[in-house]
Amino acid sequence: QAQLVESGGGLVQAGGSLRLSCLDSGRTFYRWPIGWFRQVPGKEREFVAAISWSGRNIVYADSVKGRFTISRDNAKNTVYLQMNSLKPEDAAVYYCAADGSGDLSREQRPYRGWGQGTQVTVSS
Repeated sequence: QAQLVESGGGLVQAGGSLRLSCLDSGRTFYRWPIGWFRQVPGKEREFVAAISWSGRNIVYADSVKGRFTISRDNAKNTVYLQMNSLKPEDAAVYYCAADGSGDLSREQRPYRGWGQGTQVTVSS
């Protein structure tokens, strides 16, 4: 089963920045919108951001709007999540997946190719 691969997580101080990457090495999800979600233990996976294949359509969760930027480089089969002004509440495992609905869904159900996730830890 095809999976996307997340990377770039780590430990950062509050106010700092990280850039996450989501690689589709097999180009399985070529032309699919890609979304980022995050999850903390004991809670549901939460929508963060999504981007269309062209990059012209983007949606963000209200909690990250103005601090996070999603982008993609289709030549590199990679979607990025630039996270600035990080807060302790941003700490989570971050996942990317491909949106089967094509509508930049904020729900998990239509997404495919979930990776193993990358851990983001924010110290206060």
